[in-house]
Amino acid sequence: MKALLNISIVLYNTPKDEVEELVHCLHSNVLVNNIYIVDNSKLPTSSYRELNVVYLHFPENLGYGKAHNRALKESLSESIPYHLVVNSDIKFDEAILNDLLAYMEAHVDVGQIMPKVYYPNGEIQYLCKLLPTPMDLIGRRFMPESWNEKRNNKFELRESGYDKILNIPYLSGCFMLLRCDVLKEVGLFDERFFMYPEDLDLTRRIHERYKTLFYPKVSIVHNHAQGSYRNVRLLWIHTINLFRYFNKWGWWSDKRRSSINRAVLNEITIR
Repeated sequence: MKALLNISIVLYNTPKDEVEELVHCLHSNVLVNNIYIVDNSKLPTSSYRELNVVYLHFPENLGYGKAHNRALKESLSESIPYHLVVNSDIKFDEAILNDLLAYMEAHVDVGQIMPKVYYPNGEIQYLCKLLPTPMDLIGRRFMPESWNEKRNNKFELRESGYDKILNIPYLSGCFMLLRCDVLKEVGLFDERFFMYPEDLDLTRRIHERYKTLFYPKVSIVHNHAQGSYRNVRLLWIHTINLFRYFNKWGWWSDKRRSSINRAVLNEITIR
């Protein structure tokens, strides 16, 4: 069977055992061509090369999107049909890749797909979101949860039940299965974003032309850290990059955001 997929994992002082477990899982799938480990850590870990991966080390720390772009460019140059951007703290049965790729092969209008995501304790991670307004993100980060519950539930589309295939404009960067021909049209990660909104920005650009699907028939486990909630430096980086996002797409005036969000909410209501 022909390999359909390249995969990239970006590291920054990541526990080695976490990386090795994921790589061994990915290698067991015959559809996988190359696995790229892009290491932003200050010091290289030469033993990663023993895992039968393409190991790229950038001690200057390129950031999340820019580092993944190094691998995505290789996929485009190799004419690989699909590329998976995945976090190192993900666990799943490698067979789900077969299901996701089969669905994308059968539906050429799908540019990106993400499975259902759980925490290690079995709780759902609500990672399907509307395109955010500034208030959506400010409220989530700085207001008491009880004050923001209704807005947050709408933003995270919780009323959808997370039990049906939906076309979502903002999918999490923890697991992004991407069609490479689509990336040739819309571009790769915007390298102005060092961390955080690069997944939002890319999904939105794909969603403008193709379907970006939540596919709950298969699932993964994500040990989501939410580093910016505990680290002042990461919070500062998060804030700066959100400013860049809204400067790009619009703060309070963003007509396409309103139109896209309305279509998503209508779809959920109709279903």
